[in-house]
Amino acid sequence: MAEHDAESNGELNGHEETTHDLQSLLASVGRDFLVRNTGDQVKISNLDGKIVGLYFSASWCGPCKRFTPKLVETYNELSSENGNFEIVFVSADEDEKSFTDYFSKMPWFAIPFSDSDIRDRLNDLFDVGGIPYLVIFDVNGKVLTSVGVQVVRDYGSNAYPFTDERIQKLKEEEEAAKQNQTLRSLLVSSSRDFVISKDGNKVPVSELQGKIVGIFFSISSFNSCSEFAKSLKEMYLKLKENGENFEVVLVSLDDEESSYEQGFADMPWLAIPFKDKICDKLVRYFELDSIPTLVVIGSDGKTLNSNVAELIEEHGIEAYPFSPEKLEEIAEKEKARIEAQTLESLLASGEQDYVIGNGGIRVPVSELVGKNILLYFSAQWCPPCRMFLPKLIEAYHKIKEKDDAFEIIFVSNDRDESSFHDFFSEMPWLALPFGDERKKFLARTFKIYGIPSLVAIGPTGKTVTTEARELVMTHGAAAYPFTKERIQEIEAEIEEMAKGWPEKLKHKLHEQHELVKSHRRSYICDACNEEGSGWSFYCDDCDFDLHPKCAFNDDEVANGVGDSHSDGPGEEQRENGKEGYICDGEVCYKA
Repeated sequence: MAEHDAESNGELNGHEETTHDLQSLLASVGRDFLVRNTGDQVKISNLDGKIVGLYFSASWCGPCKRFTPKLVETYNELSSENGNFEIVFVSADEDEKSFTDYFSKMPWFAIPFSDSDIRDRLNDLFDVGGIPYLVIFDVNGKVLTSVGVQVVRDYGSNAYPFTDERIQKLKEEEEAAKQNQTLRSLLVSSSRDFVISKDGNKVPVSELQGKIVGIFFSISSFNSCSEFAKSLKEMYLKLKENGENFEVVLVSLDDEESSYEQGFADMPWLAIPFKDKICDKLVRYFELDSIPTLVVIGSDGKTLNSNVAELIEEHGIEAYPFSPEKLEEIAEKEKARIEAQTLESLLASGEQDYVIGNGGIRVPVSELVGKNILLYFSAQWCPPCRMFLPKLIEAYHKIKEKDDAFEIIFVSNDRDESSFHDFFSEMPWLALPFGDERKKFLARTFKIYGIPSLVAIGPTGKTVTTEARELVMTHGAAAYPFTKERIQEIEAEIEEMAKGWPEKLKHKLHEQHELVKSHRRSYICDACNEEGSGWSFYCDDCDFDLHPKCAFNDDEVANGVGDSHSDGPGEEQRENGKEGYICDGEVCYKA
């Protein structure tokens, strides 16, 4: 079973309209009871007349362990209010000790671990493709919702009795709150009308009214959050020094209070208390999709900007007060900067006006002016980077044979100097020195959120493309000099080449259906297991791909020989590089 974020849980394939008899659903031959974590047995008939949730979860599942405390909180609140809500744990643990340890934290019932047949049957019946998963029944056994995890995460005990009407009412109330938003409606709850300072003092939210307030969403263990916090702190202290009416309120998404306290200790601003209910509400309210995020609330209590984190990292105090007029001013400056961009403006900064070769030789940036340059953002710890490197080296040598006015500069994201030197020693090109401050500037300038990344700079110093990695992967050295015109030429050649191919063909590796000539962005050839892009002979029913060279070369395919896959002139054999990696696909993204 997959570990699964419940936000993407699907529907129950028609089960919403089915009424279930919980006695027959949960009982087995010789067992008409559930168990508590004390070992006590409780008759299934005790669920009669109650709203019941079946909670599919496991101790090995990270999202489950993060969600279970929220479900416990909701359960306890409802139990103290009316006692008409019950939960039955359906474990996906693989051994009884793990089940027992995990169940000990739950105040509800469970299917006995020994009854694996019923647990398996429930998984099949409700199409549980991922956990945590919570399906909730009304008092008659009819499914109220199959996305109970999301409902509880969003609304907690307020969602009770979990009917469509109740959820719709909550959504309408949220929408009305957005229309009438104030700082108080955002930060105050029924049990709290204050925020706190790092020394524990309570600061009434009313004292923040009339100020520009930044709501800072962060997870202290994320390096990107701690790095942004440094930039935010620098700006915050300057604004305070200048007497500006500005405040920041931390909304920590840390799981552990010790992490929250450690992160907050170095921050000069205020915070929502740890694990306050309003934290989840604010995440949903602002439709948070990345961290760090700094939402700016204007002096009138309305949202001024949904996220200025990137603006602050790039422009610091110059971005304040984040008004439309200020953002327009910044955009004009940025446009002028791009138009004036040269290689020296990118790579020369004071005394840092050189790059290095292997052996530590210094190459002045001025010697690279007028060349086509690739900036290669990469790191040794990144598996996709290591997979991509041989491909890039191959392309580098081929391009250099034809045009010496070409160079690559390695911009390292390695964590220590030893790793940098080990990785750089494999490369035939130049690099920024390890720890060079220009790396941060370049990463911000080109918005590098994942590695490996390749940015192509033309002879004039202007940016040609920030997607050169994809071009090298697809077309190899043939993509040089990576301009739109060159890519259009390659695509035209591919189209011309395909004109002589049949629209459909039969192949002995896939005799059940004809394969249709199809344009595919990327795929793995089912004959030689290598990556392809562009044209494929494809079966949509079976999701089966054959690269044209494999499709037309039966003898080699039959003998297990994969020819080089060229969708563009000059392309050599590809690296697969998709299996067994902890990074996302072919890129390691920033946390």
